[in-house]
Amino acid sequence: MTRSEKLGEPIKFPISTLKTKAIFLDRDGVLNDLAFNPANGEYESPHSRATLEVLESEISALKNVTDRYKIFIVSNQPSFAKGKTTMDDTHEVASAVMTELISQGIKIEKAYYCYHHPEALVPELKVRCGCRKPGTDFLLEAAAEFAVDLGSSWMIGDQDTDIQCGAGAGCRTILIENPRSAHRRKGVIPTYKAGNLTQAINLILRVESSV
Repeated sequence: MTRSEKLGEPIKFPISTLKTKAIFLDRDGVLNDLAFNPANGEYESPHSRATLEVLESEISALKNVTDRYKIFIVSNQPSFAKGKTTMDDTHEVASAVMTELISQGIKIEKAYYCYHHPEALVPELKVRCGCRKPGTDFLLEAAAEFAVDLGSSWMIGDQDTDIQCGAGAGCRTILIENPRSAHRRKGVIPTYKAGNLTQAINLILRVESSV
């Protein structure tokens, strides 16, 4: 009998045995809508708080899974590196999205943002890294830090790189078919497809209930 058992204290197991499930979320096109950039005629990440449109009704769907999944944001954010915005504006947008999540009572364990780009105009960010999706560094980091079972987890995003990232880390994947990011999808096959985050969360619940 251990000392903890004698004293009636809870037995502490090594963190590696306390595996948990997670949902990894891309941000732009999933939690907030993509913003039109008149400079290039494309929809992309919002470059300022003024162009941010948080998808409040979609975010609310996360309430249905926070009791069984840890929630993470994993997002490529190279706009500052490419000279399209400032880092202050980049942080302000990220903060506004997090504020909305918190206001709805949704806990985000951690938000992982990659600011690198191989063609960056900012020298220190001109990097070919493993944290930029489809690289899997952030998912592997979360698995190590939070004891996440990647095989029981999900990656949700609206671009091929999101699906490649999730699959590369061993997660099941859901592709959000956001029409504004259709040009970022070239045929990578996800585990499932959905029209928006609400549909994706409902799909996860259906899959879970059928197991």
